[in-house]
Amino acid sequence: MVGFAACVGAAAVGDSRKSSSLAWGVLAAGCLSAVFGLFQYYGAAKALFPWTSAPEIGQAYGNLRQRNQFATLISMALVAAFWLHGHLSGRARAALLPAAVLLTLAAAASTSRTGLLQWLSISAVAAFIAWRERRPAAPARARAYRLPHPLLSLALIPAYFIAAWALPQLAGATVEGMLLRLRDGAPEGHSRLLLWRNVLDLIAAHPWRGWGWGELSFAHYSFPYQGARFVELLDNAHNLPLQLAVELGVPAALLICGGFAWLVLAAGPWRERDPLRLMAWGMLGAIVLHSLLEYPLWYGPFQLVFGVCLGILWPVRRLARISAPVTDVAPRGAAWYQIVALLLVVAIGYAGWDYTRISRLYMAPEERAPAGTQPEPTLDDARTSWLYMRYVRFAELVLTPVDRANAAYVHELAQRLLHFSPEPRVIGKLIESATLLGEDREASEQSALFRRAYPDEYAAWLAARSRPSGAPLD
Repeated sequence: MVGFAACVGAAAVGDSRKSSSLAWGVLAAGCLSAVFGLFQYYGAAKALFPWTSAPEIGQAYGNLRQRNQFATLISMALVAAFWLHGHLSGRARAALLPAAVLLTLAAAASTSRTGLLQWLSISAVAAFIAWRERRPAAPARARAYRLPHPLLSLALIPAYFIAAWALPQLAGATVEGMLLRLRDGAPEGHSRLLLWRNVLDLIAAHPWRGWGWGELSFAHYSFPYQGARFVELLDNAHNLPLQLAVELGVPAALLICGGFAWLVLAAGPWRERDPLRLMAWGMLGAIVLHSLLEYPLWYGPFQLVFGVCLGILWPVRRLARISAPVTDVAPRGAAWYQIVALLLVVAIGYAGWDYTRISRLYMAPEERAPAGTQPEPTLDDARTSWLYMRYVRFAELVLTPVDRANAAYVHELAQRLLHFSPEPRVIGKLIESATLLGEDREASEQSALFRRAYPDEYAAWLAARSRPSGAPLD
């Protein structure tokens, strides 16, 4: 995905119209998501169904699953707005002011601490670049490209905090505002510091080769921590270097992260003057900062932007060495880039179609397409998917009652899925099938792990097992 997107970015180099399309596209996506997020924050998103979801009041994340991803999109849209400011004039520039207000409100509504760090960084760097452009010694080309006055860029910071204070006041209900999150921090057992301490324990247990790619969730479930334990299902270290170290080993993490750091230092973004490359560095910086606190590169939209930024940055450096103006040079093989971009669109279209087909297994009947428009999803049809096969197996395990006839099959399926998502529904099926097969030792070991990892869910599972058949649920 990243490689394909890099080709798309390379195809955009040298064409100012394509560069403008990138900036306008990111800004439009950010503003649309901001509108969705504000509707969600005030509990009015049901009016926008099915275009977006309707979480509880005070939650804003657009269509991006959670608020940190939402905040990163808003930050990238702010970078795009700065770039457009330098290429527009007069009324067109004035039209960016409502967009800036909307983005500021959305960033505050996200209540994302990651988003706050991005907002502070982008505002400060934009103010520095604007100050640098206005120095008398600045070259003529830099003077032709104007960001807003440094004080206007810095004004985004107090504007953010004013919005963070005002939004909860206008909600008319008790909501978690940004200032409250900064004051109270994460609930006990949910903090990133505890998460990272657990991950460091896992790294210390297997420092050279790691636990294996995709094995963090199983490692966290099965590891006997001596101290406090992060209480949630953990499938990512919420820090890219730690994620690489825990799953691939410390040497691989040092090689990958060190190589990327060397490339950045060699490129020297602090020396950059080209506007398009500055925009790419800004968007790349927002994603990298997010990657130090979470895992945006596990999601397609951020993979695409990351790849486009790489495609913009690296080919231009090669062209710059032959002293050709960046904006006047079309890269070799532009037709190949366009072919790759077309293949990417086809691949995304197929992935979207397959996702829509498989996700219906996870929907309540009333949430699916109207009767007669699409056939009811079946596991037999879903097994033809190769992109989402693990999710099909998970659905099959959850939907299959355990009995003596299928105990061996369910047991094998649950053992495999324990390395995919060791959550209560999987663990319970594993224990039940192991018991029916006479694997009492395994059932006892998994029960102990279940009780330690999910004490509340374990108690509920025990109560459900002890309830007589046909007894009503509480």
